[in-house]
Amino acid sequence: MTAAKLRNIGPKSMAWLRQTGVRSLDDLKSVGALSAFVRVKRAGFRPSLNLLYALEGAILDCHWQDIPEARRAQLIAEAEVEVALLPQPKGRRMPVAGPVTTTQNTAEDEPAPVGEELFGLDDPAASAD
Repeated sequence: MTAAKLRNIGPKSMAWLRQTGVRSLDDLKSVGALSAFVRVKRAGFRPSLNLLYALEGAILDCHWQDIPEARRAQLIAEAEVEVALLPQPKGRRMPVAGPVTTTQNTAEDEPAPVGEELFGLDDPAASAD
């Protein structure tokens, strides 16, 4: 499975995981569902328990809703202990990381809009005069 195709994991959750060093199913299996969940929390994101179940389901190769109730209860209890050990922000909550965006370059041969200059770029041809 590739990082983009982790079972139960949507694009937003996958972006959170990538930012915490979990980029593949092998990475997830090596750290475990609970540890990956705690990494996401530590990074300042606010995942729900559904992410914890989804991570466990990805490791077990099953739908997250098929995780047995006893295992869910165990995951919740372990998560509560681990999350309680995280540093708590004083006053205001810790800011969450900004959204992950993708940028695309436009074709180099596209002319700049008429009447607008390219900000911060010097034109070598103009200084040759």
